[in-house]
Amino acid sequence: MAIIETKDLTKVFVLGRNREVTALNKINLAVEEGEIFGILGPNGSGKTTCLKILLGILFASSGETYIMGKGPFDLTMKKEIGFLPENPYYYDYLTGPELLTFYGRLFEIPPATLRSRVEEMLRLVNLQDVRRLSLRHYSKGMLERIGLAASMLNNPKVLILDEPTTGLDPIGCKETRDLLVDLKKQGKTVLLSSHFLSEVERVCDRIGIFHRGVLLTVGKLDVLQQQYKASNLEELFVKTITEFDRQHPVA
Repeated sequence: MAIIETKDLTKVFVLGRNREVTALNKINLAVEEGEIFGILGPNGSGKTTCLKILLGILFASSGETYIMGKGPFDLTMKKEIGFLPENPYYYDYLTGPELLTFYGRLFEIPPATLRSRVEEMLRLVNLQDVRRLSLRHYSKGMLERIGLAASMLNNPKVLILDEPTTGLDPIGCKETRDLLVDLKKQGKTVLLSSHFLSEVERVCDRIGIFHRGVLLTVGKLDVLQQQYKASNLEELFVKTITEFDRQHPVA
């Protein structure tokens, strides 16, 4: 059963007089409940735009999107969603626990539950030892980890992650990868966008490749590799995009 779905999703940005850019062109995507689904594509391919429309951050030009059968502006659905944007903004002078507490209050998590949940999340992302440090002193990797903790604070059914391993060292990448696998075992659904092909290859059940606003292909990695006669994800990625560019040259 699809827990995330788009139907003919289209987004056109108007950049000026008589100038438009089609960021998404009739995207039909279905993410099954309990799977880790990876969205891949070059910069500007439409990945982040798709995620933002699913979450109601951007408006679609046409088409429909659903998460758990509900539209992007349904508040009951949003309480079941965790989201980590690619470039999150935080209040620099808050500590990690203060930031998580702030987000927890937005989700209306009861105070007693919130306190224990904050401690659990800090341990999960290995930031419990820097609890007194303000975010302005965090490294890029630490900011990525506190963002991941914030996205999981409400114990969401669906986790949407935009470049979750950016800024992480190899150990941090492995810890994040292991965490995603654990979340899947708990029955969570994870939709992630990433440039790190090796990470996607290791954790995702299925992938979708975006390019120039088009969803080129969707499927299990081994099936797609056979289809495109590719030995690994990198070769599959390059072949898929090169073939599309050859058939649809830029005017």
